Amino acid sequence: MTAPSARTVLITGGATGIGLGIAEAFLSGGDRVAITTNASPVPEHVADRVIAERLDVTDSAAVTKTVPRIGEALGGRIDVLVNNAGGLVARRPMDAADDAHWQHVIELNLSSVFYVVRAALPLMSEGGRIVNISSLAAHNGGGQGAGAYAAAKAGVEGLTRALAKELGPRGIAVSAVAPGLILETPFHERFTPEADQRATIAATPLRRAGTPADVAAATVYLASEAGGFASGTVVAVNGAAAFH
Repeated sequence: MTAPSARTVLITGGATGIGLGIAEAFLSGGDRVAITTNASPVPEHVADRVIAERLDVTDSAAVTKTVPRIGEALGGRIDVLVNNAGGLVARRPMDAADDAHWQHVIELNLSSVFYVVRAALPLMSEGGRIVNISSLAAHNGGGQGAGAYAAAKAGVEGLTRALAKELGPRGIAVSAVAPGLILETPFHERFTPEADQRATIAATPLRRAGTPADVAAATVYLASEAGGFASGTVVAVNGAAAFH
């Protein structure tokens, strides 16, 4: 049963990894949660507790159609929007990256945030929260072949600040979280060799990788009433591996 004060939360890319961890955190707080997923199945342990919609966040028309439908399923409003959907797609050095790769990575990680925010804003009001999931790559350029991804995530942080200024007078706070090495996710399982993971952990002062729960904790705080005045902030979640 949801609490009387339950918020309505929409999380893109909420079926795996960081997005799933964020969904679990909001559910544990008694909030009503909707997630989108493009291809990944919704895990059984949350399937009966979330509203799940199939959505390709790079498809502007589909976003425009689907987000209001999710809002209606949540009771006609979205209190918290978490833009988590994204990904590296592939490691491509600049001299091997074609236009299609560049455009797809930008669409998936940056344009999607614009599409979803635009569609969600009519359902948001004073006290609303938008949290965008960025990456350490926005600050250090990412690993080899991650130029498009790093550029897209830097764009997410620029858009976050612009939205914080634009939406502040409407009482909507906008912030971002920039994770470092977060294991238990498809991202690093696919794109970061184990040797590189070990090297990153060894160079991290806390001597461990992060988990989806670490990112979720920062996200839930920024989405809270207490976190509202941190609007415009990008919170680093990387175990002191780097400073912004």
